[in-house]
Amino acid sequence: MSKNLHEGHREKLRQRFIEEGLSAFEDHQVLEMILFYTIPRRDTNELAHRLIEKFGTLESLFDASPEALVSEGKVNKNTAVFLSMIPQLARRYSIQKQGKKPVLDSSAKAGKFVTSLFIGKNYEAFYVCCLNSQNQLNYAALVHEGTINEAPVYPRLIVETALRYQASSVILAHNHPGGSLRPSTADIEVTRRICDALNTISITVIDHMIAAGSNYFSFAENGLLQR
Repeated sequence: MSKNLHEGHREKLRQRFIEEGLSAFEDHQVLEMILFYTIPRRDTNELAHRLIEKFGTLESLFDASPEALVSEGKVNKNTAVFLSMIPQLARRYSIQKQGKKPVLDSSAKAGKFVTSLFIGKNYEAFYVCCLNSQNQLNYAALVHEGTINEAPVYPRLIVETALRYQASSVILAHNHPGGSLRPSTADIEVTRRICDALNTISITVIDHMIAAGSNYFSFAENGLLQR
């Protein structure tokens, strides 16, 4: 593709995005345009097709580590880092969109916030959302990474976190990257232990939520939360 045709093609895609947004774009076109900004002097159409073929979906591509993008996707480090930033930027945008101190006074509001915490996380993580007496979020603290079975979430750490962020109550949250919302035996047991520990200092666990993509499971809604 000549330089003029190349630049003309890029400009047409940019203008189409300005006028229509991304909803009318195919996945390879979305990726092609993203790659404009890390590969300024090359046709990115072929590379976009190849990357999607290699990783399967845009989601899987964005979830890949920079190392995997370089070794398996055969892109340079600059492009790999840029692509890896996208889900993290989406997570930050989604969380900030809900306000500095969102009120999490319903399962729907809490579920929306909790699912935002796990955007782009393809490994299991555990958060304690510390709320004040008006159910406003003081802080969402990441207290553990890795499955509960592999390394227990210690109640003492949860207690320390709740006290540090002056919680009147907490919402526990972790994700299931595999997509299942069903709580495991370990999920239920660790919830019981945390509830017992926080009860001793008069801090209430108002819910434990499991996130899988944009969906969530509420222990409180399903009668699994010890009061």
